[in-house]
Amino acid sequence: MAAAMTTAAVAAASGYSVQQVRDLERLGVIPAAARSGNGYRRFGPAHVDALRAYRALAYAVGPVEARQAMRAVRHRPPAEGAALICGFHARLNEERAQALAARLALESIRAEAGTDAEPVDGDSMTITELSQALGVRASTLRFWEKAGLVAPDRVGTPAGTARRYPLAAIREARIVAALRAGGYRIPDVLAAITAARDLSEVGGSLAALDARLAAIADRALALLRAGELLAEIISPSGAGPGSPVRADRERP
Repeated sequence: MAAAMTTAAVAAASGYSVQQVRDLERLGVIPAAARSGNGYRRFGPAHVDALRAYRALAYAVGPVEARQAMRAVRHRPPAEGAALICGFHARLNEERAQALAARLALESIRAEAGTDAEPVDGDSMTITELSQALGVRASTLRFWEKAGLVAPDRVGTPAGTARRYPLAAIREARIVAALRAGGYRIPDVLAAITAARDLSEVGGSLAALDARLAAIADRALALLRAGELLAEIISPSGAGPGSPVRADRERP
């Protein structure tokens, strides 16, 4: 590795500040710099590439996982390093699939709103019936109720009171299930439900899912941009089986 760049030079080339370069070296995101006779750091092009790879990776998967991955791919066998990065691609694809499923569910719910007949008593469901229909536990529905996401009616029975879910509550539960499947946290779901309680506002939730899909696409593109740089870190050019570079990488 040629080591002719100062810390300031590598910072300018990578878009980081001098202090960020030092911090990322300390954290092991990039290899330790060589030291000149007077103790100054000396970096090379590989350090710049590692910093650029980290920037894209941090955008794609978050800085904490990106730091861990940058350290891991330098020290694990190439097959493990490649599998780690492939796992990020798979996870982004899963996030996209979940968001698309949630969007489809919301579109279906919005379409139903224009064709629903006036509700009658027989349209309501018990907590057991609704939990089975949604594929969630009854305890999950109780938690959603406590969080303000679903508002069932309470009816008297010989044993006390029981929850009954009218059409509006069933629709809310379906929206909650769709958004949770799409990876949304409870506060985000509550914001969507608050808007969706007026059925004409379900479109707001669709817009949120569209924004999520766009963000996932941007992260996936960032991961692709990092790919060539990461491939060089995982298995440097010319490091064939049995080479000193590969042997050192695979040493426990």
